[in-house]
Amino acid sequence: MTDVSSRPPTGLWAPLADSALVADRYRSLFSQMLPSLMGNTLGLLIFVLVYWRHVSLPVLAVWAGWILLLTFGRLQHYLRFARHPEAGDAQILDWSRSWRLLLHGQALAWALGIWMFYGAGGHFQLITMVVLTYCYCLAAIHLLTLVPRDLGVFLSLVLLSLVINMAMDDGRPYSLELAGVLCVLYVIALVMGRTYHHTLRNAIALKVHADRLAEQLRVEKALADENRRAAEAASRAKTQFFAAASHDLRQPLHALGLFAEALRQRTHDPEAAKLINSINESVDALEGLFGELLDITRIDTGAVDVNPKAVPVRELFARLRLQFEPVAFEKGLMLSFHGEQHVLHTDPTIVERILRNLVSNALRYTEDGGVLVSCRRRQGQLLLQVWDSGIGIAPPALTRIFDEFYQVQSQRPLEPHHRKGLGLGLSIVKRLAELLQTPLTVNSRVGHGTVFGLTVPAGRLEPQAMGSLELGRAPLGLTLDGRLIVIVEDEPAVSEGLVVLLQAWGAEALAFDSVPSVRAWAQANPGQRPDLLLVDYRLPEGATGIDALLAVRAVYAGIDGTPIPAIMVTGSTMTGHELDAQAHDFHVLIKPVVPNKLRAMIAFKLGMRS
Repeated sequence: MTDVSSRPPTGLWAPLADSALVADRYRSLFSQMLPSLMGNTLGLLIFVLVYWRHVSLPVLAVWAGWILLLTFGRLQHYLRFARHPEAGDAQILDWSRSWRLLLHGQALAWALGIWMFYGAGGHFQLITMVVLTYCYCLAAIHLLTLVPRDLGVFLSLVLLSLVINMAMDDGRPYSLELAGVLCVLYVIALVMGRTYHHTLRNAIALKVHADRLAEQLRVEKALADENRRAAEAASRAKTQFFAAASHDLRQPLHALGLFAEALRQRTHDPEAAKLINSINESVDALEGLFGELLDITRIDTGAVDVNPKAVPVRELFARLRLQFEPVAFEKGLMLSFHGEQHVLHTDPTIVERILRNLVSNALRYTEDGGVLVSCRRRQGQLLLQVWDSGIGIAPPALTRIFDEFYQVQSQRPLEPHHRKGLGLGLSIVKRLAELLQTPLTVNSRVGHGTVFGLTVPAGRLEPQAMGSLELGRAPLGLTLDGRLIVIVEDEPAVSEGLVVLLQAWGAEALAFDSVPSVRAWAQANPGQRPDLLLVDYRLPEGATGIDALLAVRAVYAGIDGTPIPAIMVTGSTMTGHELDAQAHDFHVLIKPVVPNKLRAMIAFKLGMRS
């Protein structure tokens, strides 16, 4: 497609050979033809009334009939155009050929009428002929200015016929002078027609140019929309592919960590134990990479929706405590929460993701002391803060910590677990904060610690929604001796690894690969209530781990009145597990899970119910 916008200004005024311009001129001419035809008919009627007593009636009738016939033909062109205003350029140009023949025929008829009837009657008839003829020519200028050649032919045939007859009239005084005046009027008419023609031609050329630009814009917009839809489809496909690939890759990594820990239980070789620790650290690092990459992909593709509502800080902190207290315990750190009485008005999922990333970073870079998560009022809003006593961030790095793939370089050597990740965690935090349209701040001192702040609007709970969430603080070192743990996992390597590991920790482990098999076992053993359910999310035949929980809990529902504690260990991160976990009372671990984290969560769950 030709880019008309790149033409020079002089290129706007296309010559008559430009079919689009010529067709648009005739469209304009056809649209205003009706008033002209009515004026012509009225002028003919006046002419007949003035001359009918002074000329031969048959000749006058034949002449008038000829003009009326031509006028009727032009009227048919107008009606045809009115019925088909959407006619294309080729059709318009085809109609214009026959219309021009009718126009020239009508001009010739008026010229012959002047030759035939000039001199008939007296001064009144002559004055009427001159006035009607010139008015007829002026009306033609208005109508035919878009087609200057036709206008020139029309004026020459009609006006020059009158000029010649008047110049040859020797029987009337001042005839030659009047002929000269008519010549001047003829020239004026030609100049007027040419001036109007240039003005209207420029206006039509601008319209055609605007139409071309509009068509180009429409095509480019359609192409842009198509490209946008293709990009969105590609982004969705990329996200779905990454999620599926992530799920499939997590399974063998998870099994690898389980078998490595089981191997540790069977060997007392310090070198082997060191290698097993390295394997577990690598598995944990890969889990963090998968999570960061998937989060950044979902944000970039617009897959994260913001749905603000009233969020009790107590419940938010409770979920964070469950997830990170085992990690803090494992490192010998204190994890504290203050300000649980407040209520936020925000998207609970997004603000929890932000705090999870910040707390995870704080625990990773803190070796002594602890981490504090607080909520307090400030200027009518609520300020969420995550404090740590870690290694701190140097001032030059504070401006870059939210950049993708940037990791802080400390003045002292970092431990291996500090160097894990791609440097996407804080970039994800910044993007999520921008989704919430809330300011994010950071202050830090090297060697003393860091504090991140997030300002969130305050919310209000309805009275019936207010309640207390009592969450027990369990001892994390509970033994698994004598505990019955039921596993529902369809991946053989992961299932076998869990059984071996749990047995090494002293538990009795039973593994099932589907919902029907675990339901059949429960129904056959109603008195053997499990202490814990450990389930995968995706199970055979379209079933999920939630179906397995419901099936087993239904069998043992009446034994002590409390649901069996449950943990969902899954490689799927795209199914909204947070809402399911709240609805069905279970906790989620995303594969691959390092054994220490799994044991801490199991101990925590069993301690909650003890």
